[in-house]
Amino acid sequence: MGELAVEVDPAAVGVDEDRLARIDAHFRRYVDDGRLPGWSVAVARRGKLVHVSHYGRRDVEAGLPVEPDTVWRIYSMTKPITSVAALMLHEEGAFALTDPISNFIPSFADVRVYRSGSALAPATVPTSEPIRVWHLLTHMSGLTYGFHHAHPVDEMYRLRGHELTTPPDVDLAAACDEFAALPLLFQPGTEWNYGVSTDVLGRVVEVASGRTLDEFFAERILGPLGMSDTGFQVADSAVDRLAALYLPRPGGGLARSPLGELITKPPTLLSGGGGLASTLHDYHRFTQMLARGGELDGVRLLSNRTVDLATRNHLPGGADLDAVGRPIFAESPYAGVGFGLGFSVVIDPVVGKSLTSPGEFAWGGLASTAFYVDPVEEVTAVFMTQLMPSSTYPIRPQLRTLVKQALVD
Repeated sequence: MGELAVEVDPAAVGVDEDRLARIDAHFRRYVDDGRLPGWSVAVARRGKLVHVSHYGRRDVEAGLPVEPDTVWRIYSMTKPITSVAALMLHEEGAFALTDPISNFIPSFADVRVYRSGSALAPATVPTSEPIRVWHLLTHMSGLTYGFHHAHPVDEMYRLRGHELTTPPDVDLAAACDEFAALPLLFQPGTEWNYGVSTDVLGRVVEVASGRTLDEFFAERILGPLGMSDTGFQVADSAVDRLAALYLPRPGGGLARSPLGELITKPPTLLSGGGGLASTLHDYHRFTQMLARGGELDGVRLLSNRTVDLATRNHLPGGADLDAVGRPIFAESPYAGVGFGLGFSVVIDPVVGKSLTSPGEFAWGGLASTAFYVDPVEEVTAVFMTQLMPSSTYPIRPQLRTLVKQALVD
């Protein structure tokens, strides 16, 4: 169990303390008027924490406050951890980024692509090339999510029981075989679509390493980084620290989500795309490893060259998500933002009308959690709360603006 504290006078690293206070003032209003239950935030510059704060309740009904060690469901902020796991194996020679994933999951050898028709009677064509490891890392595989409700293939996923949850008797290996039996939205490598790519990547990690995903995470990433409160299940001893999960109530206020209890039970499917719970302390440790080029406190997970490659835009022709992404909500804006090997990457802040820097990389989660690393300004930020969906409020761009306006050199 770890807690965070401010490590340096903000002025010593070019941050105005009075302007930093605007972060808390702004997000307190979200709690005071009933839009959020509570939150935690950590901001660092030049590797030193300059701001740590907590506000509101982790459980509104029980009246329990947010604490420094509160445990949060991070949903899709699991994806960068899975991506790091895959990149570690790539560095060790387990696979090339261009290798077909059928080398590890044979059911993907004969996957087909949707052409027309309904979810019950689709017409399909063969793939022009196989799904490769880099297609999974960049979400250019053609895989999707059932909860998008945007395409007949999404409906096919739902008909198989894959939406916000998965069938209770299906493990990761079986789920990947089910995904492989469904059509892709498009030819691999031609478009971007947010989907189960990182779950499939997690299965590649399992097969390539000979370890289950939870074992690989614990032994190779979470343990070495001191992320002791991060895992696919919240331990009995930590359940009292777990934040409740909420939905916006029509007309205002919050409704408790029944999905919130799932994280307290042993999962059948180890979701590399969205299965982890974590704490502010733990995820801050993860962001610091990334900000420092793959190393933290003498523990190196990745070469700085690999981090540099992963945090560049890999979309075709240097395009942004607006040009090649399917028009559905994900964890990032589309304009001026590309995608790397597991992270969104800012290409042009002017196009995106965003107060950030070229090269910023980031991601978020379904319950409105978020993180980003700005290598130009040497800033990291982590925001934790528990309101789903994350499209409810513009928390992420507001956080960026509030942090950036506090920088004075």
